Amino acid sequence: MNYPNKPKPDDRSDNVEKLQSMIHHTIENMEAAEESLRYTDSEEQRQQIEAKNDRRRESIDSFRSEIKDEANRSK
Repeated sequence: MNYPNKPKPDDRSDNVEKLQSMIHHTIENMEAAEESLRYTDSEEQRQQIEAKNDRRRESIDSFRSEIKDEANRSK
């Protein structure tokens, strides 16, 4: 029997690289958001930007935790 929608095998060989790239891009976005705070007069926008950067920091922590998990798996 032929399965046209057969899932691809789980390839984690480049997960750490992808996670590091995601961290890098998230940090760039945080820095851009921090820069935009300089030009924001609205307190509501300021709070939204700060809240989003808080979520980004949490994401970075999660990415770093995943990198550690991947490093432990490859041992």
